[in-house]
Amino acid sequence: MNQKKTKQRNTMKEQAFVETLRAHGARVFLVGGFVRDELRGVPASDKDYVVSGITEEAFCACFPKAKRVGRSFPVYLVDIDGDACEVAFVRKERKQGTGYRGFAVTFSPDVTIEEDLYRRDTTMNAMARELPEGTLFDPYGGREDVKHHVVRAVSEHFLEDPVRALRAARQAASFDYVITEDTLMYMRACKEELANEPTERVFGELERALTAARPSRFFRWLHAANLLDVTFPEIAALIGKTQPVAFHPEGDAFEHTMLVVDKVAAETDDIIARFCGLVHDIGKGVTPVEMLPHHYDHEIKGLDVLAAWDARMTLPKTWKQAAALVIRQHMRAGRLTKYGKMVTLLLAVRKSKLPFASFNAVIRADHGSLPPYLVHGEAWAEELSRISGRDAPEGIEGAAIADWSHTKQAARLRVLMKQ
Repeated sequence: MNQKKTKQRNTMKEQAFVETLRAHGARVFLVGGFVRDELRGVPASDKDYVVSGITEEAFCACFPKAKRVGRSFPVYLVDIDGDACEVAFVRKERKQGTGYRGFAVTFSPDVTIEEDLYRRDTTMNAMARELPEGTLFDPYGGREDVKHHVVRAVSEHFLEDPVRALRAARQAASFDYVITEDTLMYMRACKEELANEPTERVFGELERALTAARPSRFFRWLHAANLLDVTFPEIAALIGKTQPVAFHPEGDAFEHTMLVVDKVAAETDDIIARFCGLVHDIGKGVTPVEMLPHHYDHEIKGLDVLAAWDARMTLPKTWKQAAALVIRQHMRAGRLTKYGKMVTLLLAVRKSKLPFASFNAVIRADHGSLPPYLVHGEAWAEELSRISGRDAPEGIEGAAIADWSHTKQAARLRVLMKQ
């Protein structure tokens, strides 16, 4: 569940919320990420509440200002401790169709917290604390799995929503946990249905996975589960694409990409920069076998692969534009020797939505170092942009104005670099 923060004044305290429900025979639990993170010893995430032993009508009578946001089952927003918190009713689910909407949902005062937790994805998310005492309900061994850094499916219900396979890989990446073999087996069984899931759900897991300290783990676990080719075929295509060992001792294009995305992640939290690191070499995935281990023009082919990815998944415009810039420029950025070409690249980065720090993070991860013109790129690009065609001498017109400006900018960059 996603908690929607809306700071309010004079809102109900959690204690009053719990006491009101208990006075009507209901039970109140904190569930999911809050309990998991508390046991992990890290700052707990937003609070999600679950209630049992009460009808929807009685709940609404207790909290007449609560707003229902759940469609197929009751989920309400209730102002608690100054936040609009999600409060769900315990429920059971039964698969009766395909996809994440193909469920029959049962909710009633007779459903127990154990039954509600049983339908959840992994054991780390299938724990609850009953309020106000804080008693831990852990019927499926989540505390032990958190202790031993394990991602484990709660039950065969894992198979009922194929995107849970992506969530398991993301959990392993985010927490640096290991996925159990039986859970990998469940993940593999999700392949056929996962291939037909709405791409926005797949993108959502990608977006979250890129926030991990080492995003590569997400893709490696998907590969281990034989799911990478149906979720991110552009990345799967890099596997086995050999490279010259002298330049890439780390291995094939997939290994190089995993190394780069992790290096970028170590340098910046900018999720767009991390995506750029992930896709900078995707053109290598379409290199003909007979050309290997070389990848001529992969920076050009990569733009076509990016366009196909966007057509399949609809990437955010800012992601797509930044990635196109990096794909197009990453090879030449570290090798330019002519001042005029350096000027062109500096001004292109400045014009883009990608900060210099993010662009440089990808180039540094890919090449191992930065050339001086990029080290000072942001400041120098700002100075070069002040050289305008408006300052051109009389008699220079048309395209010659741009040529004059570019020549002046190159001359200024030369001075800056010598300084």
